[in-house]
Amino acid sequence: MAESRASAAARPRRVSARRRGPVLERAILDAVLDQLGTVGWSGLTMEGVAAGAGTGKAAVYRRWSSKEELVVDALRTGLPELDDAPDHGDVREDLYRLCLRVRESMYSRPGFALRSLLHECDSATAVRFQQLLLTVLIEPLTRLFRDVVRRAVARGEVRAEALHEMVIDVIPAMLMYRSKVCGSEWDASDIADLIDRVMVPLLRPRR
Repeated sequence: MAESRASAAARPRRVSARRRGPVLERAILDAVLDQLGTVGWSGLTMEGVAAGAGTGKAAVYRRWSSKEELVVDALRTGLPELDDAPDHGDVREDLYRLCLRVRESMYSRPGFALRSLLHECDSATAVRFQQLLLTVLIEPLTRLFRDVVRRAVARGEVRAEALHEMVIDVIPAMLMYRSKVCGSEWDASDIADLIDRVMVPLLRPRR
């Protein structure tokens, strides 16, 4: 019989030497990302994380008192940082390139773990991770999209009234809606359509 996903995720890794400090902590956080990507938030346990990291449960509990704290640290330290918005001198190109970078980040192992958490996120789970989602996802994306639009306004390419929080929220909201509610992925052509059919007309100066 094929081994279940849950038992495979919880199977201890072989270790060649006793690890301590940052090396052990990194192994534990990596095991969290693996478990989120396989068994999800509901199936993740401290015991399973310890087994996946090849350590004892006590080593995990000494550092994190709950799986909420563990997941927050794993995602906060693991997700790639999107530092600067693209600046090609064209709002369409900048938005498109930024969306591709966001997609690449969400397709990384930490990004996949975050997506697994979002897919399971009911109202109670959302409250637990509200601050995390704000700091690692919503606020960085909002800042980057705002930077792109602000530069376009300065170039006279975009009307000044478009620099509004509801306009800035359109792309992150669409990305989240398609991913969480519809369960569909965004390929490059979908992203191009979002920019060309929705954002560019929305940002374009009115005549």
